[in-house]
Amino acid sequence: MSSEKMRAVLVKGGKGPSENLYIGEAERPKVGDGQVLVKIIAFGLNRMDILQREGVYPVPPGTTPILGVEFSGNVVEIGSGVESWKVGDEVMGLAYGGAYAEFIAVPASMVMPKPENLSWVEAAGVPENWLTAFQALVLIAELQKGQDILIHAGASGVGVAANQLARFYSANRVFTTVSSIEKINFLNSMGAGAPTHPISYKTQDFAEEVKKVTNGKGVDVIIDFVGPDYWEKNLKSMAKDGRMVMLGGLSGTELPATSMSPIIYNRLRIQGTTLRSRSQEYQENLVGHFAKEVLRHLRSQDSPDGLKVYIHDVKSWKEVRQAHDDMAASKNAGKIILTVD
Repeated sequence: MSSEKMRAVLVKGGKGPSENLYIGEAERPKVGDGQVLVKIIAFGLNRMDILQREGVYPVPPGTTPILGVEFSGNVVEIGSGVESWKVGDEVMGLAYGGAYAEFIAVPASMVMPKPENLSWVEAAGVPENWLTAFQALVLIAELQKGQDILIHAGASGVGVAANQLARFYSANRVFTTVSSIEKINFLNSMGAGAPTHPISYKTQDFAEEVKKVTNGKGVDVIIDFVGPDYWEKNLKSMAKDGRMVMLGGLSGTELPATSMSPIIYNRLRIQGTTLRSRSQEYQENLVGHFAKEVLRHLRSQDSPDGLKVYIHDVKSWKEVRQAHDDMAASKNAGKIILTVD
């Protein structure tokens, strides 16, 4: 392979099922002004990767078709004007795409120093999930000390981060929905950052549970990935002046016939967001804000304290098909990470 090429995970035909994923040859990115080139050691999987592979997730204009938005690795080249990093620095970072590869070129402001107490695998599981959760809870929902919060998909990568950040920012009660007893046990094992009210959405009505525990008040904040199937119950679960942040639509994008009355009379605020569609300036500011407030508190999942990075499974990138299938089947409680070897 020439020095202008690299290995990367590609999709036969540009889109399709997981069987279309393979490791092939791609152009090695060239580092531009204000950028760093990183040799990737590990990268994280996210549901948007599956949607992009299937051809139903529009990527930002000009973005590489190579999957992946979060990674850890070593800086191997510095672009003009970059003074904050040097060759050899250990970093983790966020990208618009291209992390399923040996190398990635990103703006210098989009990488953070890899905490010494995190492994390469753990560091690769931080950027997308933790920044998404941080954006939703802190910047958009404006969670305040002593407020109650409901987090859906609580055992997902974003859900696990959001549960811990809710406690970190002194939420009162943290409710979270999960699909199985195993995931409830996982959340209960998290220790200091664990939710106190995990709810099995298969056997319990989360709106009834929330209202019962809050004595009819409801929660101040909801973080939702599901959409239509949860819409009515979400409205019933919200307290006056409640805020709901929509991060996805796992059950579709078309809402059922619904009444606007709860939104109007309870003064509810509902906002959708995606991190990947945000401008570079927004993402840079978000990375800086997160690095200042949260980064130093991150710990390995075996640590007795701190905000923990939970890894569900680690695979070689040669097993990328199976990794996608596992995530599509919601088998993970925590992050699925692939290593480049």
